Amino acid sequence: MHLGVFTVLFSQKTIEDMLDHVAAHGLEAVELGTGGYPGSSHCPLDELLESEPDRKRLLHAIHSRGLRISALSCHGNPLHPQKAIAQEAHTLLENTMKLAELLEVPVVNTFSGCPGDSEQARYPNWPVAPWPHDFQELLDWQWNEKIYPYWTAIGQEAKSRHIKIGLELHGGFSVHTPGTLLRLRERAGDAIGANLDPSHLWWQGIDPVQAIRILGRESAIHHFHAKDTSMDKSNLSMHGVTDMQPYSKLLDRAWQFRTVGYGHDLKTWADIMSTLRLVGYDYVVSIEHEDGLMSIEEGFSKAVQNLKQILIREPLTEMWWV
Repeated sequence: MHLGVFTVLFSQKTIEDMLDHVAAHGLEAVELGTGGYPGSSHCPLDELLESEPDRKRLLHAIHSRGLRISALSCHGNPLHPQKAIAQEAHTLLENTMKLAELLEVPVVNTFSGCPGDSEQARYPNWPVAPWPHDFQELLDWQWNEKIYPYWTAIGQEAKSRHIKIGLELHGGFSVHTPGTLLRLRERAGDAIGANLDPSHLWWQGIDPVQAIRILGRESAIHHFHAKDTSMDKSNLSMHGVTDMQPYSKLLDRAWQFRTVGYGHDLKTWADIMSTLRLVGYDYVVSIEHEDGLMSIEEGFSKAVQNLKQILIREPLTEMWWV
């Protein structure tokens, strides 16, 4: 496995300064945002699509520092019921796949999106209970009319471009659990997989180790985010896991994102790394820093320090003790 970082936390730095900073910390990969929610400060999508010299300069800047691009990320909602919003996210995803092919980047990360409740809807509708039965009828309509058709077409295109799609299992979107990912993958094909982020699993009550085993058996983990979550028991009893308070209300929220090792101990993270190795994942562990209690630099540095202790890097050539 290789240690990397989702570079959007360094959006204030030039790409050269960012790459120098990342390389100085001993990392081996960068995940670049191309637009949507992450922005595109280090990867101007349109310019790179149009200019081969610009693409060569970008790759030289990265490779000359001993780094590589683990993924291009364009998180958005291509299933949004407002057509203009959906079209913008779709165009971004299409163009990101084109750029990934040109740069020979194997993975594009995004969200599945979430449709509304009808063709007349204005906002996404994320059902979270099977009853009343309206929710089941809504869910069936969303999957059959929106989710399956869209992602089946994207899966076919991704495969034709020799890339994989890593869907982040994020609450508020239709694909948010191992089960919903496998449901989609069965119809849309194996180009669709997970950008597995434990932080979004913990607050849903999902054990990331078990999620890795479930998805790893299907070779359905295409990329991995290293981000932690802490749970506040008293606030959890007040607000539940679907706490809708702003992330800035740190004292009141049921859960909040933390840097690696500050929500769960390093034994838990070591179990995660071991299980990734167990299921054959030997790609990049990409740090994502969204800790409301730490500065960018401190959160990033502590994540690097903690992960370096537990990342499994060397291949096992033989079981010499057997």
